[in-house]
Amino acid sequence: MNFDLKWSASEKKVARAAFDKALEVALGKTLAEFKKKASDAATFSDMWEIEDYLRQQRRNLEQIFDYRYSQLILVFAGLIRKGYLDEKLLAGLSQDKREEISRFLAWHART
Repeated sequence: MNFDLKWSASEKKVARAAFDKALEVALGKTLAEFKKKASDAATFSDMWEIEDYLRQQRRNLEQIFDYRYSQLILVFAGLIRKGYLDEKLLAGLSQDKREEISRFLAWHART
């Protein structure tokens, strides 16, 4: 899906700050899980499972965190849904952008 919305300079700053904060949260959760798995590892097999886990997490995060303005509405909705982003951080976006994000959140809640 492609959104042809115009982003003002101030909205771009808000979007970047929110995106970066969500990435920090996601990476923090991944790091915490990695540390737990590493401390619980007892075998060589466990070690390779951790490597697989990290590789999969990296792929997932690379797919989720897409900073293209044409995709940010969907990205922000997904980040809120996954618990990586607090919707309050998007308060500086225009009403129409916040409404689009809310529509996607409502749609996902129904499905």
